[in-house]
Amino acid sequence: MEIELYQLDAFTNLPFKGNPAAVCPLMHELSDDLYQKIAAEMNLPETAFLIKHNPSDDFTTGSRFRLRWFTPTNEVNLCGHATLATAAVLFQYKNNVNPVLVFDTRSGEVAVTPQGDGYVLDFPLNPPTEQDPNEFRDIIKAAVGDLPIQDVYLSANTKKLMVRLADSCDRSVLTSLKIDPILLQSSEKTGKVKGLILTMKGSPDSQPGYDFYSRYFAPWNGITEDPVTGSAHTVLACYWTKKLGKKKMLAYQCSSRGGELELEVRDDGRINIGWTGGHCPAGNNHTVATDTCSVQFD
Repeated sequence: MEIELYQLDAFTNLPFKGNPAAVCPLMHELSDDLYQKIAAEMNLPETAFLIKHNPSDDFTTGSRFRLRWFTPTNEVNLCGHATLATAAVLFQYKNNVNPVLVFDTRSGEVAVTPQGDGYVLDFPLNPPTEQDPNEFRDIIKAAVGDLPIQDVYLSANTKKLMVRLADSCDRSVLTSLKIDPILLQSSEKTGKVKGLILTMKGSPDSQPGYDFYSRYFAPWNGITEDPVTGSAHTVLACYWTKKLGKKKMLAYQCSSRGGELELEVRDDGRINIGWTGGHCPAGNNHTVATDTCSVQFD
């Protein structure tokens, strides 16, 4: 059995930046065990499996597919960058003719629309609730040490804990943080947290005008640090839209690879996550393909 596989860098227009994902377009479902083995072999933050609803469906003319995401260790409910990469495979390499693509996932329907030089992801919002920092003092200590923090919020639905650094902290403080993934994972074993978001207020008055910054760590899901995380912004946008009084925001995830996200919080409980950029060497304005191949299984 041969499986077609694409590897792309999403949320960037430069090679080796943004967030890498593998995409496997499939004619039919495989076993969960095989999905996980392929994802572990790829050893990327996410591997996306794109599955036809019916054998008669076509990747060029079809507008609705099933989509599943796996980290090297487990399946996840929602992933932004691998969804963007999947849409890029369909639009750029399969020449899909539809104006909108809809994917059925463990988080319900998600959609992708080409817009200008980029794509817009239509995702569900995941509002967090404020928490007592003392209840999470071990994980906070493991992550930021004695740095001052301003807010602690938890999205119970996604199990993402959001910790906001105090406004007295400079962006360089967040960027330069060195986090021990083993210590971080061992600091939280209740199952309440599967991902840690660190965030801080941005500099909207300075070009390019980022409203907030973030980093994301998920050793509980086999990811030391995720470079650019669409799903984390379904939590972050809920928090920052209230704090800043803005529906449209520009965010930057300041990992070593880095990535920019355009956000629009909607009134229907969903969010548009967009990315727009210039021309890239691969001739693809929204993702950079670093490899395409077929893998064979006995």
